[in-house]
Amino acid sequence: MKRVLVNRRQFMIVGATFLATTNQTLSQSRMVRIMIEDLAFKPAQIQVKAGDVIEWVNNDPFDHTATVKGGWEVIIPAGESATKTITASDNVDYYCRFHPNMTGRIVVTG
Repeated sequence: MKRVLVNRRQFMIVGATFLATTNQTLSQSRMVRIMIEDLAFKPAQIQVKAGDVIEWVNNDPFDHTATVKGGWEVIIPAGESATKTITASDNVDYYCRFHPNMTGRIVVTG
């Protein structure tokens, strides 16, 4: 087995590079807002990247959900908001479990 010696300076440079890359990745994520009004998701279709956060803002006087059949569900109480961080596998169609005619689509790009 080959031993690799790393001096303190090299270790600090590698650590700082990792932190800078991690912070850059975190700062590149964005918040995407979907309004809920008049029994509709507005906009009904969005494009996001993995790591982005979706915020549903419920302006209706009753509760809604963002539900993926066989997947996740976000409950959005009346007059409140709720969020979900998107992963690469979240390229989905969703609906409101309480009002199935309310539908939306999340398209994950890049």
